Amino acid sequence: MRETGLGQNTAGKAIPCGVHRRQFLSASFPAVLTAQQRRRPNIVFILLDDLGYGDVGCYGQKKIQTPHTDRLATQGLRFTDAYAGGAVCAPSRCVMMTGLHTGHAAIRANAGTAPILATDRTFVPLLKKAGYATGGFGKWSLGDVGSTGAPERHGFDQFFGYIHQTHAHDYYTDFLWDTNRKFPLPANANGGRKTYSADVIAEKSLDFARRHKDGPFFLYATYTLPHANYEVPSQGAYASQTWPEVEKNFAAMVTRADSMVGNLLGLLKDLGLEENTLVLFSSDNGAPTGDSHSHSFFESTGPLRGHKGQLYEGGIRVPAIVRWPGRIAAGRTSGVPWAFCDFFPTFVSAAGLEIPGGLDGRNLMPLFTGQEKNSPERFLYWEHWGYDFRTSSLRAQTFTEAARWGDWKAIRPKPGAAIELYNLRREIGESNSLATAEPSILAKIEAFMKEAHTPPRSHAGGSRQWVS
Repeated sequence: MRETGLGQNTAGKAIPCGVHRRQFLSASFPAVLTAQQRRRPNIVFILLDDLGYGDVGCYGQKKIQTPHTDRLATQGLRFTDAYAGGAVCAPSRCVMMTGLHTGHAAIRANAGTAPILATDRTFVPLLKKAGYATGGFGKWSLGDVGSTGAPERHGFDQFFGYIHQTHAHDYYTDFLWDTNRKFPLPANANGGRKTYSADVIAEKSLDFARRHKDGPFFLYATYTLPHANYEVPSQGAYASQTWPEVEKNFAAMVTRADSMVGNLLGLLKDLGLEENTLVLFSSDNGAPTGDSHSHSFFESTGPLRGHKGQLYEGGIRVPAIVRWPGRIAAGRTSGVPWAFCDFFPTFVSAAGLEIPGGLDGRNLMPLFTGQEKNSPERFLYWEHWGYDFRTSSLRAQTFTEAARWGDWKAIRPKPGAAIELYNLRREIGESNSLATAEPSILAKIEAFMKEAHTPPRSHAGGSRQWVS
């Protein structure tokens, strides 16, 4: 079932991200919770790393086993048109945390240790102030240890794993971070390869849920799988396949991540927390290619064009599933487009809190619960930049931008290039530009793209290295 239907605001106009944000949010659907409920709901956000749109069975994957994620889709609401915050890790996570798309967000490239600032607002402190225990487990990527972007400076009681994204490439590191303290992995010292970091991180996330079962808690399970390097303790069911070794490893990493999802969901059930927990599953960007792994081997982007690092659909459209028994009807599929900037207002609303103004995102709780019958017509926007580590600056020659409006998708593939225009309902593969045939549509989206972009802040201080 495709739940589309494009609505309008009270003025009969489209509501774009970045335009009339305060007015729209103030009129957003009221908090779902009732006064009779004993406490606020737990919120569990499972964010995998570089999982492609087509890498799990419920999105069409045929070769890789993902039974737990597939079961989650039958228990909740699966989205076909959900979008990451950006085409690579750090910008996408910045959008998710701040509720601002990449035309407004502080981080617009993978710029090493470049942090968000202490003044950048995230939703986590709002949850913490409302009594939530807040924990993150996996990869942070929004500022190194001791910086203004360190997770404990943005509301987290605990963040365990990798603070710097380059460090996260090493699954056999000899240490992880427990907030601002090193957590040694002695079996990996001096080149040892005995302790698989992803397993340690997953177990720590389960321990957090156990410790805070009397809640409420916000658990950000930002597991590092299946991001490169492509290494895994066992290839499991794929060891006997005649595939290239890197593809066996990749498949095993996806299945291992799926098992982690299953373990977390199983724990919520064992603790009796299922009915008071909002669970959301997604990926931080589209499927990668390179490092001898090809996104095409498993058809990781499904029917989509492009891959990680590009603003075509394959780089930004991601799997997304939401579950809340008794609140969100099971077994539904929705084609309503939304993006990571929507997490901020949605999580705040789910917690029963007032949504602040000045965001690009909108509250998705009415959509999740089925009380929103006609989703508002709106614009979504993305930018993608490369980064020059020699000058600590964004590379203007790499700037690309894209926007979606209803079924229409526009992309400027490089600076100064003509904008390409696609109708995603007619042709999801983005191969036949309609820019010449639809000048009025093109003009409207182009005007929005100009409005959505603001000059980026300096990324000075970015480094490829992490605190050792």
